[in-house]
Amino acid sequence: MSEPLLSREWLRSFLPYQPTADRFERMRSCAGALFGIALTGAISYVLIGDAGAVAWLVAPMGASAVLLFAVPSSPLAQPWSIIGGNLVSALIGVTCAKLFHAPLLAAALAIALAIGVMFVLRCIHPPSGAVALTMVLGGPAVSAAGYSFVFVPVMLNSLVLATLAVFYNNAVGRRYPHSPQLVAPHPAPKAGEPPAKTSLGFSADEIDTVLKNYNQLLDISREDLEQIFIKVEAMAYKRRFGEMTCGDIMRTDVVSVNFGTHLDEAWRILHTHKLKALPVLDRGQRVVGIVTPIDFMEHAGVETYLGFKGKFRHLLSRSGKIHDDKPEVVGQIMTTKVHTARELSAVVDLVPLLSEHGLRHIPVVDEDQKLVGMLTQADMINALYGHRLISG
Repeated sequence: MSEPLLSREWLRSFLPYQPTADRFERMRSCAGALFGIALTGAISYVLIGDAGAVAWLVAPMGASAVLLFAVPSSPLAQPWSIIGGNLVSALIGVTCAKLFHAPLLAAALAIALAIGVMFVLRCIHPPSGAVALTMVLGGPAVSAAGYSFVFVPVMLNSLVLATLAVFYNNAVGRRYPHSPQLVAPHPAPKAGEPPAKTSLGFSADEIDTVLKNYNQLLDISREDLEQIFIKVEAMAYKRRFGEMTCGDIMRTDVVSVNFGTHLDEAWRILHTHKLKALPVLDRGQRVVGIVTPIDFMEHAGVETYLGFKGKFRHLLSRSGKIHDDKPEVVGQIMTTKVHTARELSAVVDLVPLLSEHGLRHIPVVDEDQKLVGMLTQADMINALYGHRLISG
């Protein structure tokens, strides 16, 4: 019973996957290949001229065009991949052709060595295998040209096609080169600290460990893979917890202060209500800042513990002067860059904001940007955990 099932599953593995790119993306890929190959050939012809036996456009550029214009986010399609991969493969191919007179042996060694060197130089580019093969089996014209064929036309084609790919992909709204450096790296944890978590729970180190254990070259960058994981997990959270909004779990009994509230009064409010943050509002009840005990400490100048009480008492005291460098009101020490949430926003959407920015308190505003509540990290954990218990 199981053998036919296994056979069907095995045969099913040969079926092509359904591409996720929409019609517009496919048209961009086709137009890019048309644009890239036509101009690469034209520019190379103008620079080389009618060279007779020397070609002005080599066949592997067609395979490179598929990568550069159809899957530009692939690590195999980056500028260094095509330039470095084609260069080393062409050099190795010519060298093998000169050292080994048996074409089959020279071709096999050229491709194997090219793959090894591309791994070392981190410029894996599948069409470069065809470049190495071309240098061995390209015929009398390639043999006669020797190492000069490496630079004209192979490197010339590669440089022109890579330049056109940069221009075209950015012109149509793609990020290219798709450099992993553009994704913010996760800082290494300090001694004794747990690994840094991504926005929804798993750590960057865990991704690296899984990829290391997988031990295969993937046609996707590690950073892109992490972003896909985060977005998939966010969708799973939304499905699991439904449409729970900030308004459903926020605290409505919010204590706030105004821009002109004196520091001693604001500190008394924090201490009396045992709060960790106070929203600062303007006359229209809109959030213009947030003040925390840390803001008081920083403006008291307590870099050291020497004279702590005196410095802090001086900060809270009212000078009574019209012009003074000493802060007198909340508006002079508050943090003005405040992350707020909308009352109808999904709770799950705030998870990256809380984890990545290290926030603990987020003011919640309505459609008119007026303060209607406060959401803390503890509120979110309690709500999500309680929802899980109920739904489970």
